[in-house]
Amino acid sequence: MSAFSRELSKINPDPSGRRWVFVPYDQLSERIGPLARTPGRDLGIVLVESRWKGRRRSYHKQKLALVLANLRHFALEQARRGVAVRHVAGEGSFGELLEPLTRELGPLVCMEPAERELRMDLAPLVTQGLLDVVPHEGWLTTEEDFREGAGRAPPWRMDAFYRRVRKRTGILMNGSSPVGGKYSFDAENRERWDGDPPAAQEPTFPLDPIKEEVLELVRTSFVAHPGTLRPHHLPATAEDAAAMWSWARSECLPTFGPFEDAMSTRSRTLFHTRISALLNLHRLLPRDVLEDAVALETPLAGKEGFVRQVLGWREFVRHLHRTTDGFRELPEGYGAEAEPEGRQPTVDVRAVVDDGDGEPAAARSPSRSWSGPQGASPSFLGAANPLPEAWWGRPSGMNCLDEVVEGVWEEAYGHHITRLMVLSNLATLLDVSPRELTDWFWVAYSDAYDWVVEPNVLGMGTFASGPLMTTKPYVSGTPYIRKMSDYCQACPLDPERTCPWSDLYWAFLARHEDRLDGVRRMSLPLSSLRRRSKEKRGADARVFREVSRALGRGDRITPELVIGARNGNEEG
Repeated sequence: MSAFSRELSKINPDPSGRRWVFVPYDQLSERIGPLARTPGRDLGIVLVESRWKGRRRSYHKQKLALVLANLRHFALEQARRGVAVRHVAGEGSFGELLEPLTRELGPLVCMEPAERELRMDLAPLVTQGLLDVVPHEGWLTTEEDFREGAGRAPPWRMDAFYRRVRKRTGILMNGSSPVGGKYSFDAENRERWDGDPPAAQEPTFPLDPIKEEVLELVRTSFVAHPGTLRPHHLPATAEDAAAMWSWARSECLPTFGPFEDAMSTRSRTLFHTRISALLNLHRLLPRDVLEDAVALETPLAGKEGFVRQVLGWREFVRHLHRTTDGFRELPEGYGAEAEPEGRQPTVDVRAVVDDGDGEPAAARSPSRSWSGPQGASPSFLGAANPLPEAWWGRPSGMNCLDEVVEGVWEEAYGHHITRLMVLSNLATLLDVSPRELTDWFWVAYSDAYDWVVEPNVLGMGTFASGPLMTTKPYVSGTPYIRKMSDYCQACPLDPERTCPWSDLYWAFLARHEDRLDGVRRMSLPLSSLRRRSKEKRGADARVFREVSRALGRGDRITPELVIGARNGNEEG
């Protein structure tokens, strides 16, 4: 018997006479839904560990450990408050593992799962009347907020949605006017970080037998999965979650605003709270973190930036994902050049391993071919190239990309600008399949679930759904990376002479000029493109081809390759 099973059996109360509720892996709170309204002595909960879910994609080991450790600690916490717990583990899907229990316990109650994927798995139980789905009470906004704010038909815009929700909730409002005179202080939150003030130091959490058992389970049962396990950076108990939020309030939020968009080799955290994974599991409740953040004596620009992330963007992408059925139902003109659904990526999933000698994690031999399920595949620009091996850890020769990728495979984390302006930006410039990039994000990050990762990558990061939810592609050249980070300082590619980012940027605009011509916020970049000489445009195209070929082979980008391509030297 495992340590978890022994502990649960010692404290689990008599299960008879209970109202039974199925609690999905991302609803681990007793302060919302049926758990908040039913006395512990009258309540029974069902928690499921599905190996099917864990193996559905090659999820980062740290993500698997985070979900499993939180699920098990939540089970023990509920048993201690008098709730009867049925913990089920097996190889089947959630629906397959729950169905026999519904025959034994009767129909179960469940708050609506956030993930579409889980909703689809449970749909047969709902149809048979074996699962009664009630609204998810962890969200802060309603469908009406989305319709009346973002719009009843696309294009949908977060800023309009955000203004409506601010007005309705009164958060950071003086009557009908926003505190400080405007709804967004985004323009004030774009400073480069040069080391002062010192970056926040990521907190650690004590190990316990439950965490250690989960870590060993992941090591042995998911051995081919990528990523490094970080035992002391695994918040799993209610106390851990509270400590994480306490650290974020004191160490991050006071300085968050100005450096919100900065990137650095010296800190992957900077002043970001790193609470998104716990928010998405509902170990921290969005309503609580908003209330606490607004009450802090911190600069308004940073406070508003945090509120916009939680109350604005997080809620907006959830509504958009649900409204489009996970981007499967897009109006004509959005993502029109879609790849066929079900297309399998052409690259192998790479096992990213920790050598144990202090060296950066790197790609080794393929663990297995990608056989994970595929979701919707819009591609407004027709992008369909395979995702290069550099995203799986093979060095690319581009310090910005290699630094960010190394951090992801070590930590299952990266803040929003490294995700958007390094990983997604470069993939977009290389015409990488938006679906492949989306699945990579889903695998790589501890906070990635379909409702959040698909809008962020298909909608924003790659412009795969066109102007459905953003006004332009988020692409840039070398100057942005150089301005907002220190990545260029240690890069073998000189930002002024041999870095290919700007060549790739101009080549991207040229390839997609016709498709982007109707996108209003692209008029100035396209005007600049049209003033670019024929010779430079030819060199841009050659650099794109040579960089794409090199990364496709798993080779490094070198100064000689870039200069040679500009000068007309190409491989056959």
